[in-house]
Amino acid sequence: MKTNESTEAQPLEKLHDWEEFVVKQVYPEPNTRQKESYRNYDNPARDTVREFYRLNHLNQTYDFVLQKRQEFLPPRRQEMTIFEGIDFLNTLVDDSDPDTDLDQLQHLLQTSEAIRNDGHEDWFVLTGFLHDLGKVLCLYGEPQWAVVGDTFPVGCRFSEKIVYPEFFAANPDSKDPRYNTELGVYEKGCGLRNVHMSWGHDEYLFHVMKDYLPESALYMIRYHSCYAWHRENQYEHLYDNHDREMLYWVRKFNPYDLYSKCPVPPNWKELKSYYTNLFEKYLPAKIAF
Repeated sequence: MKTNESTEAQPLEKLHDWEEFVVKQVYPEPNTRQKESYRNYDNPARDTVREFYRLNHLNQTYDFVLQKRQEFLPPRRQEMTIFEGIDFLNTLVDDSDPDTDLDQLQHLLQTSEAIRNDGHEDWFVLTGFLHDLGKVLCLYGEPQWAVVGDTFPVGCRFSEKIVYPEFFAANPDSKDPRYNTELGVYEKGCGLRNVHMSWGHDEYLFHVMKDYLPESALYMIRYHSCYAWHRENQYEHLYDNHDREMLYWVRKFNPYDLYSKCPVPPNWKELKSYYTNLFEKYLPAKIAF
């Protein structure tokens, strides 16, 4: 499927532009802002946010997702150690960003260390460290609207609770009777594992890690950007009892992802041996990306 990307302005050219917007404007730390200012998309902090979601909602169709699954799944581009994956991801850092000098490793470390400091299981700590590694898709030439941002089911009616729902009017699926009903191509209570999600780093990393981590961890990775589900309680007609059980873990993970940044970054030299042992416990020496 062809997209309109080549004729449109490129939103959020810096990866940190997106991450800083999400943390500071879309999902600010609880009790730090007035309730009515949360998720203020009418007056976003960055002018490029609306354009990002316009492109995302225009191009994330059922056929587009199937195309990307065929292109990238199973993961086979290259085999890397986790350390090599982090080095690869860190090439996305923009040194001119005035808001933060943290690279991708520091964000992952701050997330995982916040989880560890709260005494959670080591697989939960590992999930915090790994959860954004799927953003290596940017380095395979994918536009940011196909890597980051809120995720949602495709192949059925788009929820009005997804950010900027008005942009779905330009998505061809919204006019296609195969895809624009409540159930679309799915059956009631089929379970989210049988639903195709919009393409991005969450879905991709789930497939990279699905043979290595506990089910709770895989749900955290796969659905941590699906705010229409875990925050807005949408798509109940699609999920099953297993999804209801796993929702607890997705919601438990969310605050660590969004609110774990701190002014003093963790010391990687001091922590590296701990994480090396953690990788060896759960993961093979090299992983297919």
